[in-house]
Amino acid sequence: MKLLVGEAEEPPSRPKATSRILTKSHLPIKALTPAPGPAAPHLDAVVVRMERFPVGPRTRSFRKRYFPEVDPAQWNDWRWQARARIRSLDELSRIFVLSEDERDAVARHQGSLPLGITPYYASLMARDDAMEPLRRTHIPVGSEYLKTPGEADDPLGEDGHSAVPGLVHRYPDRVLFLATGFCSTYCRYCTRSRMVGEPGGEYSFSRPQWEDALNYIADHPEIRDVLISGGDPLTLSDERLDYLLGRLRGIKHVEFVRLGTKVPVVLPMRVTRSLIKVLRKHHPLWMSLHFTHPAELSPEVSEAVTRLADAGIPLGSQTVLLKDINDSVETLKDLFHGLLMRRVRPYYLYQCDPITGSAHFRTSVDKGLQIMQGLRGHTTGYAVPTYVIDAPGGGGKIPLLPDYVVGRDGEDLVLRNFEGNTYRYHDPEGTVGGDRPLDRDTL
Repeated sequence: MKLLVGEAEEPPSRPKATSRILTKSHLPIKALTPAPGPAAPHLDAVVVRMERFPVGPRTRSFRKRYFPEVDPAQWNDWRWQARARIRSLDELSRIFVLSEDERDAVARHQGSLPLGITPYYASLMARDDAMEPLRRTHIPVGSEYLKTPGEADDPLGEDGHSAVPGLVHRYPDRVLFLATGFCSTYCRYCTRSRMVGEPGGEYSFSRPQWEDALNYIADHPEIRDVLISGGDPLTLSDERLDYLLGRLRGIKHVEFVRLGTKVPVVLPMRVTRSLIKVLRKHHPLWMSLHFTHPAELSPEVSEAVTRLADAGIPLGSQTVLLKDINDSVETLKDLFHGLLMRRVRPYYLYQCDPITGSAHFRTSVDKGLQIMQGLRGHTTGYAVPTYVIDAPGGGGKIPLLPDYVVGRDGEDLVLRNFEGNTYRYHDPEGTVGGDRPLDRDTL
């Protein structure tokens, strides 16, 4: 898939001051601007204030130690956070005690999926423990340069299902709209590692590409559901996001719009009051958030998801199962309970996609099913996501469940519950379980 001219890698700049006086009101942007509404009353001066945002104690201590010149207002400016991302070996070494494996892996990297960590998200990571979960998901190691059997750069076949550049039409009534190749942080197991973080590379994103995708959606009335992803769509400016959502809402057969994002987790101060105003305009709007570990449930993240939930946006979490990071019942239960307390519904637990260089992140499917068995019945059903494999080659999401069918005894279906006890369900016309011989000692 060859797209058009790339966009800027970083978001626009923002003043450092907490407030200032503008002698002229803002002019509209020249590109991707919604149609103007009624003229606002003329203002000789407009006061712009940066809003307050909580800062957790761990993050506050980190800022004072590693960014002493940055005041709280600037720290809470999401644009500053994006520009100040840790992107080089020198920057990384200033904060973290790196292992030789990490140091060598960062030094040899080229191309897409670069190093990129917001200062905020770095504040949640251990400085001297290379095995700490959040750190392992974002600092490269040598294993990501090893390709194992079954891995591919595009294992889900997204390029092959692209109707037009940047628009994946795999399911009958749904499309995936790739709006940007920029992320505020780069997860090392990223499904789209081939296309993110490399302006001017093979994959890039532009206004003409957006328009081609929007025209395709408008010309296909069977499309009722659009998932906007990337990259991360919440790294777009309010104006561009407003434009895109407005265009989609203007297509009558589009009923359902979703945003897939990790920004509220790694850049929570992006969820500004002005962003909330934009999102409120385009209901019904849903959001899929990418949570990985309970360590992400900071005061800042709690504030971000509270703002989104209060805006009437249903929130779901999509978590990737990662070896030695979150692959235990205890860790995931803590995460899912914490999400529910913050009004985020655990939605999917993904088996890690076979991206090139990701074998060190993948568990066995057996492990995933064991975890699901340890969740189902042992906690509220709201805290139990659907465990899925996104089938290689473009087969879509395939749900996996522990097997609770023991067999069939005449007209009775014999089932096993979460405690291991067996129960009969009278099912005279059924066939499920008929191919399984019963151990009479279990009846």
